[in-house]
Amino acid sequence: MKDDIWMRDEVQSPCVKLCVVHPEERLCVGCFRTIEEISTWSRLSHEERAEIMADLPARAPRLAKRRGGRMGRLDR
Repeated sequence: MKDDIWMRDEVQSPCVKLCVVHPEERLCVGCFRTIEEISTWSRLSHEERAEIMADLPARAPRLAKRRGGRMGRLDR
């Protein structure tokens, strides 16, 4: 299946097609962008996109995984 929409050359995007916004951090859990960054991405300059791309790895720790259920209770 051809996936032309996601493979366009004109816009470099960190999207990994896992689009869920973390309720507290307000970041996409797939690409770590804010809702504003996602919605304005196609209108940003290459420099603005590069700046955001460089910042994304530092955002990952803000989305610490919760450990619930049995595994969460074993640490107590």
